[in-house]
Amino acid sequence: MARYITITLDKRGVSCRALLLDDQAPRTCRAVWDALPQSGSAYHAKYARNEIYTLVPPFAQPQPGRENPTVTPIPGDVVYFGFEAWEIGNPAYGYEDSSEAHGAQGATDLAIFYGRNNLLINGDAGWVPGNVFATIVEGLPEMAAAAQDLWLRGVEGETLSFARAD
Repeated sequence: MARYITITLDKRGVSCRALLLDDQAPRTCRAVWDALPQSGSAYHAKYARNEIYTLVPPFAQPQPGRENPTVTPIPGDVVYFGFEAWEIGNPAYGYEDSSEAHGAQGATDLAIFYGRNNLLINGDAGWVPGNVFATIVEGLPEMAAAAQDLWLRGVEGETLSFARAD
C-alpha cells in the first residue's frame, strides 16, 4: 500500500505531497514514517544548489545506513541525511549556536530538491551521499517557487514541516 507525506513551508503556506519509496529505501522510510511529524527551521542550501531542508534531532536508532543513496539528487527527490555532531558545526555553514546543527547527538537533515544540477559535496568532508526515500508527486512547481523565494528573500522565521498524509 502506497504511503505519502506532506511537506510544508509553514510561513509561506506552500505544501507538496511525496510518495514514500518503501521498495527502494525501506529502513529510511520506516524511520521517517515512525518519527513523523517533524518540523524545524527552514534552510536553503549553500553548496548543494536547489535544496531546502530542516535539521531535527536524530530520531532513527539505529541509523538506517545507506540505501538508495545519491550525490546527484534530481527535482522532486526527498532525501535523508544523518550527521554526526562534528560534521556540520563549522562556522562557515552559518548555523546559530542554538541550532540543531550543534546538537551533541548530531542532526538529521530532511531535504527536498526542487531543481536540476545538484551536487552533494562538502568542502570539509567531500561527498555527502543521502538516502532518497520519497519523491514529490504533487505541488513541486509551487514548492520550487517558494524555495526560490527563500533563496532570494531569506529563511528567517520559516519552518519546514514533514507529516503523514492521507
